[in-house]
Amino acid sequence: MLFIVVITLLLNGCNCFLLADQTPRNVTQQLTVTNGGDSGTWGVKQFCPSRQFAVGYDIKVETYQFTGDDTSLNAIKLICSDANGASFAKQTITSSVGPWGDWKGQVTCNQRPEVVMFLKAFSLQVESPQGNGDDTAVNWAKFDCRDMQDSTPMEELNKDPGHGSFGTFGAWSESCRPGSAICGMMTRVEPVLTNTGDDTALNDVIFYCCQEQDPEILG
Repeated sequence: MLFIVVITLLLNGCNCFLLADQTPRNVTQQLTVTNGGDSGTWGVKQFCPSRQFAVGYDIKVETYQFTGDDTSLNAIKLICSDANGASFAKQTITSSVGPWGDWKGQVTCNQRPEVVMFLKAFSLQVESPQGNGDDTAVNWAKFDCRDMQDSTPMEELNKDPGHGSFGTFGAWSESCRPGSAICGMMTRVEPVLTNTGDDTALNDVIFYCCQEQDPEILG
């Protein structure tokens, strides 16, 4: 089955690859940043339905604990839409989720009648390792919205208040190439430690870009 799909993609001139443990999508890029944390394990890759892409996001954040153990960002959720920007189904996807905090509420790219915007790149606010101090790893996430063909300038999408309590934003990831947008994700989350451990929850994330037209999968 996978062999047949790969041949189909090559014949169609697709510069893409398939992820063996998921329903195939035209995955053209993996977006990463350099400041992610290194604790925890990677969760399951999750993707928007075929021919749908991310138009917004939500984040699960634990508020500042004062004298308690802070974990800050625990999860990221993507809001999926078709290529016309219709998020009528309001389908969302997420990968591994930490147990602390609350969802902050969905935000989406600024859609206009003449242009549909999608998530194209991201940046993470990350606290560096604190030694004997309280580690939190990722504190916040923001995204770059553009239209599918990159004919519009970047519009930053950042959930208010726009930052967490610790760390700084790193450099932006690469951007999905023209004709593609973010379609999937995988998060790295540290499992719950013992009562004496220093929990950090979400440490890193990978986002996947898919081209606008998925291949016709043979089977």
